[in-house]
Amino acid sequence: MPVPSKATRSRTPASKSRIEVAGADGTVRQLTLSNLDKVLYPEVAFSKAGVVDYYARVAPVLLPHLRDRAVTLVRYPDGVDAGSFFEKRCPPHAPDWVHHEDVDGIDACIVDDLATLVWIANLAALELHTLQATATHPDQPTAVVFDLDPGPPATIVDCCRVALDLRAALERLGLATVVKTSGSKGLHLAVPVHGTSAEETKGFARALGQLLATSDPERVTIVMERAERRDRVFVDWSQNDRHKTTVAPYSLRARPRPQVSTPVSWDEVTSVADGADPTALVFEAPDVLARVERLGDLYAQDPSAQELPALA
Repeated sequence: MPVPSKATRSRTPASKSRIEVAGADGTVRQLTLSNLDKVLYPEVAFSKAGVVDYYARVAPVLLPHLRDRAVTLVRYPDGVDAGSFFEKRCPPHAPDWVHHEDVDGIDACIVDDLATLVWIANLAALELHTLQATATHPDQPTAVVFDLDPGPPATIVDCCRVALDLRAALERLGLATVVKTSGSKGLHLAVPVHGTSAEETKGFARALGQLLATSDPERVTIVMERAERRDRVFVDWSQNDRHKTTVAPYSLRARPRPQVSTPVSWDEVTSVADGADPTALVFEAPDVLARVERLGDLYAQDPSAQELPALA
C-alpha cells in the first residue's frame, strides 16, 4: 500500500502495518493498520489497502467537507457483499487524539485531519455521511440539499434533466448551486447558505420540489412512497431534516465497484441530459483522484455568500 501523505511506515506482523501520520496540530500520530489485503470490493479485487490509500490521497479535498461535522460511518468489515452497520457514535476504542463532540446527544467523531481519516478508513468505514450543519452551530445548516433519486425505469439521464430545471429555478432566485453524483443512481444538489434553520431549509426544498412536480407531474414527484416514484425523479427534500445525513462528497459507496460520490460540472450534467453516455457520470476511486488533480474541488462551497430567500 502506498504510504499516506505526510506519513511513515514501519514493519509489524504480516497482517498489520504501523504508520505515523501528522495530526491537525502537526503532532505525529501512530496508527496500526490491519488486514490490508482483505478484499472489500470482490468484483474488482479492491482491498482495504486500496480504500485506505484512496482516502489518504483524496484527503485534501475531502477534509474541508468533513471538518467540524458529526460523521456517521457505514462500515463493511467483510466487504460490500457482506453485512454492514451504521456507527453514529464515536467507537469507544477510538484513540484519545480523535476529536469528538456531543451533537444532539450523540458523541460523534469529527474527522478534521488526515490521521483520523486514515483511522476510520482502517475500520472499513467505506461510506461517510454528514449532517447539513456543523458541530459548532448544529442549529444552522450550511446548505439546502436536494437528493434526486430516479424511480426505475427512470435513470441518471432523467435526474440530469430535473437537476437543470432545478438549477434554473434557483438561479432565478439568485442562488448558486453545486452538484455531485450520489455514487449510486442519482444526483445531489447543494445550495450553500447561512443564517437559517433546518425547518427553513427543509421547507424551501419542499416548496421548490413541489413547484417542479406541479409543472411536470409525469417526470417529477416529491411523494416518498416508492409506488409513486415509478419512472419519475423523486426530489427528496427531507434530506434537510436536522437529524438526517447525506453521503459526503468524495465518499466511497458500497456498490459492486468502488464508486464515489463525485462532484461534477454543470457542463457534464448538461451533456448527459442532452444524450451523452450516462456512464460518463460514473466514477471510481482512481478516476476521482485523477479528476481532483486536474480540476480541484468542484464542490467547494461558500455558505457566507448566500441567504435563503423567502418564498411567497
